[in-house]
Amino acid sequence: MDLVETEIAGAYEVRLDVRGDARGRFRRTWCESAFAQAGIAADWVQMNHSVTIGRGTVRGLHFQHPPHAEDKLVSCTQGRAFDVCVDLRRGSPTFLRWAAVEIGEGASFFIPKGCAHGFQALEEEVHLVYLHSHDYTPAAEGGVRIDDPAVGIDWPLPPTNLSPRDQGFALLTSRFEGLDP
Repeated sequence: MDLVETEIAGAYEVRLDVRGDARGRFRRTWCESAFAQAGIAADWVQMNHSVTIGRGTVRGLHFQHPPHAEDKLVSCTQGRAFDVCVDLRRGSPTFLRWAAVEIGEGASFFIPKGCAHGFQALEEEVHLVYLHSHDYTPAAEGGVRIDDPAVGIDWPLPPTNLSPRDQGFALLTSRFEGLDP
């Protein structure tokens, strides 16, 4: 397992060692000591599994407002996804920048607190498993539009199948100062 820092401080592509034989494959998706070497001490409290149907479908960009902000470790168990992190942290040197990792069997994406997360399905059916460092809190939910010009994400496919909630997020304005880290 190798952690490779992305353009967003604290966000890592996690390159997994996939081992296989005639019986199938095995991969370790979390290792406390490997993450600790990168300065990450996550305490996972929740795990979610999403199934996304339709190549080009986009989910996101979601985050939770402090004090309910959460680290996420996103792994793909079937298919491939273009996984995106947008830095919303006030005072961050990469504020409003984004980074993406294509995740599939050989990679995961660690997204730090204060960043929005979303993804696009690159195959017809995509299964993601998320580890979260904080319980989901509906009242703390927030989002950024996937086509917000203040962020400028370059999606690999034309985005499709957005939920009404994701379509309804307001555009960021010049008054948006970011989230407290």
